[in-house]
Amino acid sequence: MVMKQLLEVFDILDDSAASGERMKNYLLSVNPQADIEVFPLTGPKGSTDVIRILIPGKNGRSAGKTAPTLGVIGRLGGLGARPVMTGFVSDGDGACTVLTVAAKLLDMQKKGDILEGDVIVATHICPDAPTEQHDPVPFMGSPVQMHQNNETEVLPAMDAILSVDTTKGNRIINHRGFAISNTVKSGYILSVSDDLLDIMQTTTGQLPHIFPLATQDITPYGNDLYHINSILQPATATDAPVVGVAITTETMVAGCATGASHPADLEETARFVLETAKYYGCRKCSFYCEDQFRRLTELYGDMKHLQTLGNASR
Repeated sequence: MVMKQLLEVFDILDDSAASGERMKNYLLSVNPQADIEVFPLTGPKGSTDVIRILIPGKNGRSAGKTAPTLGVIGRLGGLGARPVMTGFVSDGDGACTVLTVAAKLLDMQKKGDILEGDVIVATHICPDAPTEQHDPVPFMGSPVQMHQNNETEVLPAMDAILSVDTTKGNRIINHRGFAISNTVKSGYILSVSDDLLDIMQTTTGQLPHIFPLATQDITPYGNDLYHINSILQPATATDAPVVGVAITTETMVAGCATGASHPADLEETARFVLETAKYYGCRKCSFYCEDQFRRLTELYGDMKHLQTLGNASR
């Protein structure tokens, strides 16, 4: 279980003075050998702290070997909407979850449990993000633009990506806990990974939950199309396969709502991500079927134009 790490991470993030440096210091207290990078990122509506953590695997690329690297990205607008709202908002659950995963992996390393492949955890820490109108419930905004998040969090070293995001402001996922998406790669919405379904069943003890994707959900922000949220935005910035891990509720909950974070749900999500990292690094978990993808592109061609702004960019 990762409840200990979750509560420690949440305590740091649920603070009007939360920062990347404070989180870095906590993670170094977990494992003084941790490889952590923190830097400010400034956008049109303020600034935030980007934090990236490399957890090296014993046969990972950072050691000059060949085990694949899993990227774990926490997507959010902000941890808080101060001064409009007081306290930690629902939108911060993605960052809290992936930083919990980082803390657990660092603790495991210190205790001698080292994964096969590298894991890179990336998110940002902003206690005072703006809000914005969205149907059916308000969204959290962000101090920075989406392309800035992608440029700092979606790294070339990531061979596959789990994008973790609060996804409660909708009518189409009526389940409290978490759900995963189809795999998205190079503009294609592919089949759901059977391996990820197996891991999900094991970690939850329940039948898996899948959330639906529309084509516009995998296109970049800025094209005036409706998006469920930013969960699949990393897929617009890489050719690596991306799977959304949505933290969900039965009812619609605004991203800027406080008191809406459920520890059991975040802990369960974190365990799913952790187990995926274990299996992916030793090549026992595949995000998509390479033969099927190759056949798709042979039959129907390149779909990378869906990773762009399309005609609006001309």
